Amino acid sequence: MRIKTVQAWWVRVPIEAARQHRSDFGQVTTFDAAILRIETEDGLVGWGEGKNAAGSAGSYGALVHMLNHEVGPQLIGRDPADIGVIWEMLYNGVRHETAAAGGHAMPQLARRGLSIAAISAVDIALWDILGKSLGQPVWRLLGGRKQDRLPAYASGGWAAADALGEQLQSYIDQGGFKALKMRVGAMDGAPSVSAARVRAAREAIGPNIELMVDAHGTYTVAEAKRFVHLVRDYDLAWFEEPVIADDKPGLAEVRASGSVPIATGESEATRYAFRDLAVLKAADIFQPDPAFCGGISEAMKIGTLASAFNLRFAPHLWAGAPCFFAGLHICAASPASFIIEYSLGANPMIHDLVEETVEARDGMIAIPEKPGLGFTVSERFLEAHAQSG
Repeated sequence: MRIKTVQAWWVRVPIEAARQHRSDFGQVTTFDAAILRIETEDGLVGWGEGKNAAGSAGSYGALVHMLNHEVGPQLIGRDPADIGVIWEMLYNGVRHETAAAGGHAMPQLARRGLSIAAISAVDIALWDILGKSLGQPVWRLLGGRKQDRLPAYASGGWAAADALGEQLQSYIDQGGFKALKMRVGAMDGAPSVSAARVRAAREAIGPNIELMVDAHGTYTVAEAKRFVHLVRDYDLAWFEEPVIADDKPGLAEVRASGSVPIATGESEATRYAFRDLAVLKAADIFQPDPAFCGGISEAMKIGTLASAFNLRFAPHLWAGAPCFFAGLHICAASPASFIIEYSLGANPMIHDLVEETVEARDGMIAIPEKPGLGFTVSERFLEAHAQSG
């Protein structure tokens, strides 16, 4: 096999007003992603996704340009099965041959951010192609799956205290979820306001439903420690992104201040960042995003790190279909995984971009059986929402 074409689009899907929500990212009016298509000379197509913003909070023009005009041309004519070799080539840049011979990384400058997002999209698409070429689901190529269905948690929870119970109950009614995640942090103002919303949530759903909270990195260390103190009696399953990803020592301080498990990683790229989190004892649960951390290849390495440090692994999957399906295969194969994120905000990039039905039943998500990542892109839908630039 050889790679014939590489094409990326900025796909922007409007969200109807009645289904929009507001968080610290503002009003989410569209769902955006960089969607990548790689085709081989013998007609196999793999789909990938790269991410550099949350919902409608940013532009994908630069990432799409990088994929089409900088990364894509380097892939033409290469064997798509050389997934690891291609990853290191793109990461190390002009020194990739020296790095390969020397046996250690020599990454190009500005190796994070858009660069890793682009590598992520390529890597996901190449795994999709490899699975299709062998007639096997990707999870089998990653070592097999531990279950044919995995537990999922409903990810949402933006409502005010007086409406939050009804919102969370609707998640339970919709998919039978036994675990729910709500948002806290800067969207509420003071930690005490967020704590009051947590109290309302726990009172509404009772003691037998797992409850997680996500601050999107918007607290200071002092605020996060205060919040942990205020919610100590509400049996939280985890506190996600208490502080910014740039403050790993601060995150470790928050973790040491209480008994609530700390989850983080959606803003981190590559195994190197997660190594630092582990060494600093800054987290209990790693949450890499396959469309940003370096793709399936890197997410599996991060899962191995989690296992080696006796931590747990729950990838960030608020994303489009290529990233979400990649996460299903990663979690199926990783010994450290234990739960799947399932977005309950409006997400047409999962549901409408593909022909398959994506749903949770009895709080569980089925792991795909078909070759590759296991989805079929609706090219008509993609073309209708692809942006120029």
